[in-house]
Amino acid sequence: MDMNKLVSIITPTYNCGDYIEETIRSVINQTYVNWEMIIVDDVSTDDTEEIVKKYTNSDQRIKYYKLKINSGAAVARTKAIEMANGSYIAFLDSDDLWTRDKLEKQLNFMEENNINFSCTS
Repeated sequence: MDMNKLVSIITPTYNCGDYIEETIRSVINQTYVNWEMIIVDDVSTDDTEEIVKKYTNSDQRIKYYKLKINSGAAVARTKAIEMANGSYIAFLDSDDLWTRDKLEKQLNFMEENNINFSCTS
């Protein structure tokens, strides 16, 4: 597999301060390391922003953007996609976790089988 292909991880968030740190760590711990994580905050009122900024300050692959008006997850996802630079886009909700080799396995499968779209559960 071509390890140079950037994967843009799209993560909308709203008041997920209790979960988002684990979500971010599950991305940082990926065996496939050429990714950017774009977190778009739908105007959270909890500590989501402070938690995310700890990671944006220490890992340039993690990007944070806060919407001006609460607009819903679809708008947050769309904004993140507009900011994406990757050859692939992966969706990860801010309260979900990935196994350590999720990206590597999925990208290998897609590349080996010439597949442009795949999903997992």
